[in-house]
Amino acid sequence: MRWGGCNGARDSPERRMSRVAVILVVAAMPAAGHVISMSNGFATVSGNRVEYILRMPDYEIAQVKDPARALLDRIRFSSGRKTARRVDGECHDDPSTSTLICAANYQFTAPVEKLGVECSFYEATVPNHIHLLRAERAGKYDQAILDSAFSSATLAFRPPTAVETAVGESAAGAMRVWTNLTQVLLLVAIGLAARTRREFAVLVAAFLAGECAGTAILLRTLWQPPPRFAEAAAALALAYLALEILAFPKSGGRWVLALMFGGFQGMFFALFVSDSGYSSGWVLAGACFAALAIAGLCAIPRPGPILRKVAAFGFLATGIVWFCIRLRS
Repeated sequence: MRWGGCNGARDSPERRMSRVAVILVVAAMPAAGHVISMSNGFATVSGNRVEYILRMPDYEIAQVKDPARALLDRIRFSSGRKTARRVDGECHDDPSTSTLICAANYQFTAPVEKLGVECSFYEATVPNHIHLLRAERAGKYDQAILDSAFSSATLAFRPPTAVETAVGESAAGAMRVWTNLTQVLLLVAIGLAARTRREFAVLVAAFLAGECAGTAILLRTLWQPPPRFAEAAAALALAYLALEILAFPKSGGRWVLALMFGGFQGMFFALFVSDSGYSSGWVLAGACFAALAIAGLCAIPRPGPILRKVAAFGFLATGIVWFCIRLRS
């Protein structure tokens, strides 16, 4: 049984070739970035002054010549439509934790009630970088997640309502999928491996089950795998699935690989939930919704045998190169 796009019609060879080209371009992109790219910041508001401390893994800014300028110039604080003036700022390495620590002080002309922040660390690191900012004022706390999709936020220093929590944390989980090219790539690979609509549904369900189970297990065991381990594991699984498509086109049990793919993504969500303090239930609910939306787009048609092999070779090459890059780094 063959299945194609959303309308069930067969695509022309030209359209299929163009879509395979898109697949290969997307497949090559994760090798240049990080699956898990995060930094943490803490801002303490005292009257009209803000003290900011940034912690970022060394490997995130290994290519940056002047980290202090590159990072501190990419975060700005505001209050009452006025931008704070940075009084000072410096960065230094902490060899014991392989972390770059930056500290800066900011000053406003009036006491701060609500703290606005704009952050573009993704310009200095990788496009999918996430900055988790926590802030405190007079014993009240608030936090924001800043990335390329949402680079600004306002901290009101009040506890969120139940609805705000549900919407905000679910949206954060969904955005972690839509802005994570690796997860999109894995779903594309699953679509390529599926031979029927029913098998595709089974593979997607196995992927989501593995993602939820992997997140829950890691949060319970309190084991945090190094980000590069998760990337290397995902790269190997991707290469193996591509090899199986090429060498064993009629093999069964591919739902096991989909389950593994989901487990590798669970490593990312466990780290995200642990660092953000968000509810794993709401985050995973948003993540599952986003993954189902991607699968439901039916953007990857079932290509013919030749084009399928071409796409599989692209995934195989991507997985091997990606694994070697992460292994050497």
